[in-house]
Amino acid sequence: MRLYSYVVARDYGFAPNPFYGVCTLATCKPKLRKMASLGDWVVGTGSAPNGLTGHLVFTMKVTAAMDFGTYFNDPRFQSKKPNLAGSLKQAFGDNIYSPGLDGHWNQLDSHHSLEDGSPNPQNIRNDTDPDRLLLSDHFAYFGEVAPQIPDHVRYLHGQDLCAGRLYKVNFDAAHVTGFIDWFEGLGVTGVQGRPFEWRKNGALRRGA
Repeated sequence: MRLYSYVVARDYGFAPNPFYGVCTLATCKPKLRKMASLGDWVVGTGSAPNGLTGHLVFTMKVTAAMDFGTYFNDPRFQSKKPNLAGSLKQAFGDNIYSPGLDGHWNQLDSHHSLEDGSPNPQNIRNDTDPDRLLLSDHFAYFGEVAPQIPDHVRYLHGQDLCAGRLYKVNFDAAHVTGFIDWFEGLGVTGVQGRPFEWRKNGALRRGA
């Protein structure tokens, strides 16, 4: 069992998407999505610009993984397809990719599209390589109410649980179990707060 940690630089409820009972990491962090195995934990901490350094934005135990085509067509995840004219929760749906018959990817009008709603080639390349997303039914998402990770959990043996620009992995067993024990001790699961970026007027629904 491994733990992956990264900074959630842009907290829109898109990556991760914690809504409708399942937390999904379907875009961004391609190397993490490729490497994480079932049973591993993913930890997302807050960014300095949001004043949330060292705070827990979300954590998920990876309980499933699948390819984009399966995700797109699975009846369980149709609610995660975006509707930019709907609520913020609907607008930031992450179920946006399906394989085309020509070997190219189709991208729904979404947070990762260009400003005019057309497909964004750069985001398509980054999101679909690998053709794999992570899912969890054992998670907690805090967003703007992210709790601070205590120093005795964050720092161990000279290593900081919080990552920098990329992501961290290969924490020793004591660090991993210490974090999990602290999180489980909070006694909360599911969505606890709104994404940080939603507090801004006119949250950017596309063109990211």
